[in-house]
Amino acid sequence: MKKRLLIANRSEIAIRIIRSAHKLGMLAVVFQSDKEPDALYLKYADEIIPARDATTEKPIFLDAERIVNLALEHNIDLIHPGYGFLSENPDFAALCTENGINFIGPSATLIREMGLKTVAKSMAIEAGLPLVPGSDGAINDAEAAKVYAEKIGYPVLLKASAGGGGRGMRIVEKPETIERHFKSASDEALAAFDNGDMFIEKYLQNPKHIEFQILGDKHGNVIHLGERECSLQRKHQKLLEEAPSASLTPEMRKDMGDMAVRFAKKIGYFSAGTIEYILDEDGSFYFMEMNTRIQVEHPVTEMVSGVDLVDWQIRIALGEVLTLKQEDIKLNGWAIECRVNTEDPQNRFSPQTGFIDKIHFPHSNDIRIESGVQSGSVVTPYFDSMIAKIIVHGSNRQETIEKTLAALYEFSLIGLKTTVPFCRAVLQHPEFVDATYTTRWVDQVYTPEMLENADDEMIGALAATIMYASEYLQLSSDLPSYKNDSLNVWVLNKRLNY
Repeated sequence: MKKRLLIANRSEIAIRIIRSAHKLGMLAVVFQSDKEPDALYLKYADEIIPARDATTEKPIFLDAERIVNLALEHNIDLIHPGYGFLSENPDFAALCTENGINFIGPSATLIREMGLKTVAKSMAIEAGLPLVPGSDGAINDAEAAKVYAEKIGYPVLLKASAGGGGRGMRIVEKPETIERHFKSASDEALAAFDNGDMFIEKYLQNPKHIEFQILGDKHGNVIHLGERECSLQRKHQKLLEEAPSASLTPEMRKDMGDMAVRFAKKIGYFSAGTIEYILDEDGSFYFMEMNTRIQVEHPVTEMVSGVDLVDWQIRIALGEVLTLKQEDIKLNGWAIECRVNTEDPQNRFSPQTGFIDKIHFPHSNDIRIESGVQSGSVVTPYFDSMIAKIIVHGSNRQETIEKTLAALYEFSLIGLKTTVPFCRAVLQHPEFVDATYTTRWVDQVYTPEMLENADDEMIGALAATIMYASEYLQLSSDLPSYKNDSLNVWVLNKRLNY
């Protein structure tokens, strides 16, 4: 009988996992949340379990006990958590294992240890990885934070010991504000992760965020698949990623990769995982944390390495030996991923919800689309605003930037604003082109005016005329849709040679 794999997630990552499940000859089972009853991923599943979560405070994807109970009722063999939700919840992983369900990911113990930043850092020290100067462990109050801050010097960064995603994190510029920031960060961490413990470290002013993808099996074999540059962030949330990174020398790449593998082997890690580093302006790099799940940006690594990470996640969970050796990994070209979020980048990235009247994605052999929506889909307020990812591959970085820009110009969406105009502005900015951008680029450089065009009014009138004429002549299928996007209108003007 075919194994039954339950995907405890939604949107594009659910479709991505379904694809791997089918590739491996498994039946893909998904939940249908009442909060998103007509989601696109439901169409690709072999079986749908009604969640009946309309009256609950949280969607099915956050209810560990109910997920496991329903999995047992439906004879599920494996559960893939995707990313977000319960993917890094050790109690969920343990609950799956205790009930005889194969959790696709590392052990509950590893998830718990890596989720506690202070524990992870202590284990990194044992493995010989460099750390940003800071506290050795959790600090319990603002007074202790002040002592460390005086020792390492301001500015400092307060971070939650548990969790991530920017929650429970505060930058402190001066001693007068440390008490207030400590309380707010600790309270936020307690609410988000049920753990208010904090630690403190030196705040690097203009760093880069570099992460190494690893794969390990249950037999002690570990490899890395190179790095990703994830420095384009807003409020610690990534917006655009690329692989490899133009910021690393071959020597740095080898050192960081070797350290990532050494660390994973030392802790007995298996499954896909990510070792995250912070890279300072002087070329120094430091271990930051480890993510024990598949990443949103995993496609850029797949594009340059040719390795199917989700496929290997499942195979490793089944006990297979990792047949790939480090010398087998040959990175080919460059890849860039742009996250398509339904947010208004000209209005503080405010979320957009409602109907997608029409959506059009670019198509090419060098373009990979991971999407959870289609024309007619509804973007609800219950879930994350990311609706798709546009991933582009090229032979080198410059070519990939040009191809990505062309792909973004072909994208159109009527009904809601997206972050696509923002991504286009980034790709054309000198600091991105020369790879000097840092994690503070959005705060320091980006302004909504970057998305404006001096001829918007004239071009808008032109586009409206063209759209009206095309609809009147029933030729709308031959022209892209450009409503509510001034840059798209500008591009329409260029493409039609007006």
